Amino acid sequence: MKAMNKDNPKYNDCIERESQLYERKGDFRTPFMRDYNRIIFTTAYRRLKHKTQVFFAPDNDHICTRAEHVNLVESISYTIAYQLGLNTELTRAISAGHDLGHAPYGHVGERALNEKLQEKGFGYFCHNANSVRNILYLERNGKGYNVSLQVLDAILCHNGEMLSKKYEPDRKKTKEQFLQEYHDCWHKENASLELKPMTLEGCVVRISDVISYIGKDIEDAMSVGILQKKDLPENVVKVLGDNNKSIMNKLIGDLMIHSYQKPYLRFSHEVFEALSSLLSFLGEKVHHHPVLEKENAKLSRMVKELFDVYLEELENNDQDSNIVKFKNKMVENYQNMPNPLIVSDYLSMMTDTYVLNDYERKFLPILHGEKL
Repeated sequence: MKAMNKDNPKYNDCIERESQLYERKGDFRTPFMRDYNRIIFTTAYRRLKHKTQVFFAPDNDHICTRAEHVNLVESISYTIAYQLGLNTELTRAISAGHDLGHAPYGHVGERALNEKLQEKGFGYFCHNANSVRNILYLERNGKGYNVSLQVLDAILCHNGEMLSKKYEPDRKKTKEQFLQEYHDCWHKENASLELKPMTLEGCVVRISDVISYIGKDIEDAMSVGILQKKDLPENVVKVLGDNNKSIMNKLIGDLMIHSYQKPYLRFSHEVFEALSSLLSFLGEKVHHHPVLEKENAKLSRMVKELFDVYLEELENNDQDSNIVKFKNKMVENYQNMPNPLIVSDYLSMMTDTYVLNDYERKFLPILHGEKL
């Protein structure tokens, strides 16, 4: 099937966000390879192994974590991009960076931070814009990394919760438009839901995000006992199958067949309808399951209470506070950031276990007999 696509970004088409500080003599890497290397060396990337995908802090090692999800997206997007003749180095870099800004406890933490930023009059929080923020403004104590515009744009536009009948890039997008879209994500409600990436590779990662989690979330739900195979909709099983392997194979194969040598991506009508039904089923029966909803409410409350404590420590300039120490080690330009945004940065970078441990330190008394 593989054939070179006329829309495939060549290496010399890479749009550098900033000029290089020095000449890289003897560097055999392409620009997108350098982007990938920079992303996987971020602290945010390393923390993904201790962040929730759907099920919080599982004892079962076979339950999907955020890190595994990112690896799945990278694998799926590589397969699709390779077979369609697209730039696999670009999809690899986008995939690696697409969830860097996810809050602890997944979308529960994301909603909690979004509500707190609104409450404090700052704006909105969405993990895709925060992933871009991590790369540009938080890594290396605020110095950030110089990553290409194609990668940053696709990360911003990767929203995997939105399903489309056709995935077509905005090929006329400029650097200025990207920066405006990034700004809007922080200051306009649901702005991220309307974005389209500038490359077909960005579209590949966006749909790979859906393919990577939909069957795996169902598989994990069965593992923890809140779902059984017999619960799956009959019309979905008939088209996609009843297990993660079958669902992924059907979605990937159908997408490649119906997108081959096209300037867009699409599924067949039959597969799209089955996928749409499965997404609705997943949201209702898994993501909003009563047991999960009850536990997620506790996690949300924990994140919000920590937010308030950290904000108070910042405003009081408490020199013993870790968040004040975090702020003080950042570059000078960062020091003038609004306090609610600094708290959002600090909390969103945390792993699930770190949040839990810090909550215990902040809110639970020291046990009787322990050394003070």
